Amino acid sequence: MSGGGLLVAGTTSDAGKSVVTAGICRWLVRQGVKVAPFKAQNMSLNSFVTKEGAEIGRAQAMQAQACRVEPSALMNPVLLKPGGEQSSQVVLMGKPVGEMSARGYHGGRQQKLLGTVLDCLAELRGTYDAVICEGAGSPAEINLRRTDIVNMGIARNAGLPVLVVGDIDRGGVFASFFGTVALLSPEDQALVAGFLVNKFRGDVSLLEPGLDMLHGLTGRRTYGVLPFQHGLGIDEEDGLRVSLRGTVRESNTAPPVGEDVLRVAVCAVPLMSNFTDVDALAAEPGVVVRFVDRPEELADADLVVIPGTRGTVRALEWLRERRLAAALVGRAAEGRPILGICGGFQVLGEHIEDEVESRQGHVEGLGVLPVRVRFAREKTLTRPEGEALGEAVHGYEIHHGVADIAGGVPFLDGCRVGQTWGTHWHGSLESDGFRRAFLREVAAATGRRFVPAPDTSFAALREEQLDRLGDLIEQHADTDALWRLIESGAPQGLPFIPPGAPA
Repeated sequence: MSGGGLLVAGTTSDAGKSVVTAGICRWLVRQGVKVAPFKAQNMSLNSFVTKEGAEIGRAQAMQAQACRVEPSALMNPVLLKPGGEQSSQVVLMGKPVGEMSARGYHGGRQQKLLGTVLDCLAELRGTYDAVICEGAGSPAEINLRRTDIVNMGIARNAGLPVLVVGDIDRGGVFASFFGTVALLSPEDQALVAGFLVNKFRGDVSLLEPGLDMLHGLTGRRTYGVLPFQHGLGIDEEDGLRVSLRGTVRESNTAPPVGEDVLRVAVCAVPLMSNFTDVDALAAEPGVVVRFVDRPEELADADLVVIPGTRGTVRALEWLRERRLAAALVGRAAEGRPILGICGGFQVLGEHIEDEVESRQGHVEGLGVLPVRVRFAREKTLTRPEGEALGEAVHGYEIHHGVADIAGGVPFLDGCRVGQTWGTHWHGSLESDGFRRAFLREVAAATGRRFVPAPDTSFAALREEQLDRLGDLIEQHADTDALWRLIESGAPQGLPFIPPGAPA
């Protein structure tokens, strides 16, 4: 017997689909429901490696954690990793299968993947009591509907009811809800059960007349009004939008344990990937994290992080264009701490041979670490465990670059020279003991009287965030009505709202 299901769509990108999906998952699992997340197609540079060595979106890994289940490639069968304005790497069932332009993908390849996507969803529904699916962008992208496999395409083929989330903080939410429904075909509209308002500030009673009018206009009810809350944007898909706000999530406001704070500057390189690596730093009391793109912003930083990137050679060009390259080389010579992660590790090396990612052949690196990088066609996808600074560390690797290390002190399968550290391991800073030991090293090197908090648990903080998402759904949504949707599908007899989709 197939389990229940629901598709969480949105009026726009960043309407809150990922966190609403995670919140519904956490609410359900706390009710004893065996639940799994699903996103047919994800476009993101923020990815994760499952235990079986499959690459999926970090948002789906986070949602799996909300469900208290192990993430799997079934939960995100298609991942698109942008490599520039015109093309993306296509990752199918956790493995890269090639580069493709948007025109080529939407021109035929996407529709061919529908069978794989539906098979994955069916397998999940055969295993779990409920599967909460996340859409992408808007379901009313009329230019893409013919080949859609992530919004109404999956809803129609799998018979899923659809809940449309709108971000009222942006304004225009009523028009967005109405317009979303009115641009769908009659068959698609029949599956759109209703709406969920996200990020509301103020007195809900002032909103209720509008919700009543929306119900009168569309014949569809609103299933909840979620209040605006800080710090819920965990594992987003788009790192750049977050980074350029100059903050990482809502940075921890607890006072430092020692007398000083530590200032961390993260270079906002192009095609930044897995920017969540620095979340564990931001979670530490007394650690201030900001993203930077100018050399003068490195001057007062105690630690500079060069994060991962989908374009290592492009990142090198960008660092040189912005005069950050010279600042980093000078910083390393002065013995001031730098941490390079994945692509950030690669740019610190002597040179790069790249016939795969940029296809630019031999490219000189910053020459700070005794490392030569060769890009292989096969992608490394692993979940390594080890030890550093006397502490256990775990992480995950996602890279084409193969590092030939000719010196330095070994460090997480990378190396260290002075106070410059490089590793391919993402997620290492989530290991609490290692993170504290590393921050003590940084503090000692910079003369800061900073002391890591002895009891900060990144895993516990993540669980608290997920529980807050579950609380939002439990306290501010009509959970009885939501469960009826999941179990029984969209209500019968929902009215058609003209004009519908263009012919």
